[in-house]
Amino acid sequence: MTEGDAQNNASVTGGDDALIETGRRVVDTESAALTALSGALGASFAETIRTILAATGRVIVSGMGKSGHIGRKIAATLASTGTPAHYVHPGEASHGDLGMIKEGDVALLLSNSGETTELADMIAYTRRFGIPLISISSVPGSTLMTRSDIALVLPEAAEACGRGIVPTTTTTMMLALGDALAVALMEQRAFTPERFRDFHPGGKLGRRLAKVEDLMHGRDQLPLVAEYTAMGEVLIIMSQKAFGVAGVTDGDGRLSGIVTDGDLRRHMGGLLELNAGQVMTPGPRTIRPEALAEEALAEMQRRRITCLFVVDGEMPSRPLGLLHIHDCLRAGLI
Repeated sequence: MTEGDAQNNASVTGGDDALIETGRRVVDTESAALTALSGALGASFAETIRTILAATGRVIVSGMGKSGHIGRKIAATLASTGTPAHYVHPGEASHGDLGMIKEGDVALLLSNSGETTELADMIAYTRRFGIPLISISSVPGSTLMTRSDIALVLPEAAEACGRGIVPTTTTTMMLALGDALAVALMEQRAFTPERFRDFHPGGKLGRRLAKVEDLMHGRDQLPLVAEYTAMGEVLIIMSQKAFGVAGVTDGDGRLSGIVTDGDLRRHMGGLLELNAGQVMTPGPRTIRPEALAEEALAEMQRRRITCLFVVDGEMPSRPLGLLHIHDCLRAGLI
């Protein structure tokens, strides 16, 4: 039997309590390290934020091994929250990818020991061309930290593996520190939900941040009638547009009311002898095009209605579109 076979065939030692205790020990160890990291943040953290905000280029993130995996996540988080960034593998950098780093960029290098050989060329490149270098490491006197413009020192903490050989606690602190940088930069840039959606058009977050104007039917599709329109014609328009409603406009083109299925039932006796203004429900619920679609959905659910007319904010009550609850369903909001 090979060593690999022995590992694959290893049996569980101890009961459930022992397994759970191991998990709790790891979480508690890393939690304590994060608390220490929070207390260790100081002037160098603030200087890092100012340096990145002043940069005209991107944040170039790099690291080797587990630090590299964390670096990729940090770069992705920065880029998705308003700070242009990308990850450069240190090995590839030594074989041409240093050309991806240019004047105006800021380098953020990660290494627990601060002595990662593969980072040497990147360190030298930033020093040669005057590119600000920010480092994250656990060893203040290391090569990386002493060559950096700003050194973010991770507090001393035991690795959660208990033997000090598997990067666990240190990578967790790196990840948390990267998140702290991203959020601080996001707040300083006044990063809005609308901009967040620009970077996240897909997935649940993108759908939740969709605006009414992104989903609504345009003016050319609206079931609109004038107040004096005979109900016979109103019924034809309602059937053609298939929204189950008709918007009623006054002489100035403003939305003055709405005709729904409920209105039709209430006026069944002599319906065809009436006009839209006599049947409509005045003052219908409306929404602005810049509102979140999720807000519109909440309004429809609260009022137990199936659609909302979208009106112009600059010209009050002028209908611009219509949002049906089925549009929200197709967009994945329900």
